[in-house]
Amino acid sequence: MQSDRPVFVVGCPRSGTTMLQLMLHSHQRIAVPPETRFVGTAYFSRRMYGDMRLADHRRKLAKWIANGRNTKFRELGLDTADFVQAAMLGPGSLGSVIGMVFKSYAERFGKPRWGDKRPSYYRHVEILTRLFPDAQFVHIVRDGRDCVASLKEMPWYKPDSIGAMANWAEAIDFGRRHARKLPADTFYQLRYEDLTADPEAELKKLCTFIGEDYDPAMCEPHHMAEVAVPSHKVWHSNTHQEVTTARTGSWASRLEPWEIALAEDVLGERLAHHGYELSSAPKAERQHVAAYKDAASKRRSARLRKYNRDRFSRLREPGPIAALLTDGQRRLAGLPQQRTRELVAR
Repeated sequence: MQSDRPVFVVGCPRSGTTMLQLMLHSHQRIAVPPETRFVGTAYFSRRMYGDMRLADHRRKLAKWIANGRNTKFRELGLDTADFVQAAMLGPGSLGSVIGMVFKSYAERFGKPRWGDKRPSYYRHVEILTRLFPDAQFVHIVRDGRDCVASLKEMPWYKPDSIGAMANWAEAIDFGRRHARKLPADTFYQLRYEDLTADPEAELKKLCTFIGEDYDPAMCEPHHMAEVAVPSHKVWHSNTHQEVTTARTGSWASRLEPWEIALAEDVLGERLAHHGYELSSAPKAERQHVAAYKDAASKRRSARLRKYNRDRFSRLREPGPIAALLTDGQRRLAGLPQQRTRELVAR
């Protein structure tokens, strides 16, 4: 029996998550849409929308997803009315309404399986597992110095290079935690450098993890860039070209000497753990190390505040959370195999 488990791509921004999204989307059975911005917001605002066992509440949430100014729904090429109707007729849980977007997107391409990609999901794996209990996660890791060099050039990235280092360290630490705690068939890590150097070998291993036969089209993801990468995202221009190793190690010419020294000082153990060689950079200056520690502390504090608010919200859930859209999700809930657009509750 072929798998229908959802697949989530995570990792520090500028780690190759979009390239990996396109590789998965190139598979004949899997659809992974452009990056959206409604999953986390819908989850954290779930009390506002109420019990999803009520069709009117499903309609309310679906309309917000489809019409919200920042949800990116319009970039998916889906009909709003059709999606709202599908959400209303779908299972009565928060995860089901959210997941219906991705299920509908997969149906647009005639594919039976869906995924999603957003770098910051590495912080929300536990939440995504609440929403989609059978989810699989693929964490792509890239040399932190290359990530920092790329992030500091992005028009949408507000922190400076020190903040980017704290961002990469956070992603790596979460990856280690997930690798330690999650089942082997749930969490998988691969390196950007290995994927670009030998796409076929790495994608075959990835396909084994997600339970799919390898599809050679995955090695030519640029063919899908016109479909699955919005044209306004000019920073993803490399995805329209063939897979290349040209950017690997470019940090050496893109970072200032003090940035290299700081990155290797505060990220050195993490870099070495993932097989990245350190240069002979001098020891970082004290004020730069202090600035990094401050940036990391602020990220940690903000994350803990959000986590604690959510723990409090879980004491009184407004309704069912877990999706019931796949055979695995329904099996975990003790329900029979699904029928097309089955109405679970009104």
